[in-house]
Amino acid sequence: MPESFANLGAIAITQGDSAGVGPETIAKAFQTSPEQMRGCFVVGELQTLRRAAAVAARARDGANAIPLPVALIDAPAQLSQVPPRCIPLLQLPQLPGPAPWGQVSATAGDAAARCVVWAARAALRGEIAAMVTAPLHKEALHAAGVDFPGHTELLQSEAAQHAGVDLAQMPVRMMLANDELRTVLVSIHMSLRKAIDAVTPGNLLQTLHITHQALSRSLGRAPRIGVAGLNPHAGEAGLFGSEETEIIAPAVAQARAQGLDVHGPFAPDTVFMRARHAPGHPGEFDVVLAMYHDQGLIPVKYLGVEKGVNVTLGLPLVRTSPDHGTAFDIAGQGVAEAGSLIEAVRMARQLAG
Repeated sequence: MPESFANLGAIAITQGDSAGVGPETIAKAFQTSPEQMRGCFVVGELQTLRRAAAVAARARDGANAIPLPVALIDAPAQLSQVPPRCIPLLQLPQLPGPAPWGQVSATAGDAAARCVVWAARAALRGEIAAMVTAPLHKEALHAAGVDFPGHTELLQSEAAQHAGVDLAQMPVRMMLANDELRTVLVSIHMSLRKAIDAVTPGNLLQTLHITHQALSRSLGRAPRIGVAGLNPHAGEAGLFGSEETEIIAPAVAQARAQGLDVHGPFAPDTVFMRARHAPGHPGEFDVVLAMYHDQGLIPVKYLGVEKGVNVTLGLPLVRTSPDHGTAFDIAGQGVAEAGSLIEAVRMARQLAG
């Protein structure tokens, strides 16, 4: 029997870009996994969610399907009053209705960002236990004048403002995880040229400490961290690059001297396989530290985007998200899968304790 979530804190799910698959996956999650979604509510706009619920219902039951009703709430405390088999929605004032499916829209980008800001501030005030974010579209954010490339940077800014500190004093990192593999990134959304420049002793050591602290809380023990090299074969003793010998290995040695269970650098084309937890074959590491975005995300996504969860480490709040984007090419067709969103809710609840 599924675990009861009645006594747990509320989890806010932001609607994401209304032109993408986010609202549809939210509606499908409430439709197919009501027990998992208990204690959750959506932050967004009524017509956007109603349109998504209609798409989800038709995908399951055909043209005559009846969508799940949307129940409006004014505050998370009202969740207990929402009837079963409804989608609770906290509607923000003056949000625009849904944008056309699959089209970049400045108004949709602005609305999506406003939902994230509301949830972040509620989490920072302790009014909700966690937040789960449906996908944003970076071009839509830019068109809306939002000065951040994605969720991570926006949440970092909100957390720093709440704490009254500079951004540099609120370092965050991205972790992508599923049941088989976890990876944490040294750098996130930047060009590959800039990402290579970001491989510095300070960034590496900071990332290792953020990873150690976050996973120690969730695992209940110190994590065993494997570190990927930057170059092919981890530089092959300097033949293919010197970053491993001059930067990465010294940072690993310093972290070990400070008591962290860190190993590497290892060849990037094999370390993820070594860390993978397969049935009957536990991985050598609890997490792999990757040097840049695609190096770390491709292995996890290859194992299945329906299971992957994005977690922001280093924030004074719990934030997870599905391991996929807005998928404009399939938006509104009823074929988007809710598995990653449901996993994001499950992990958010686990991290929130």
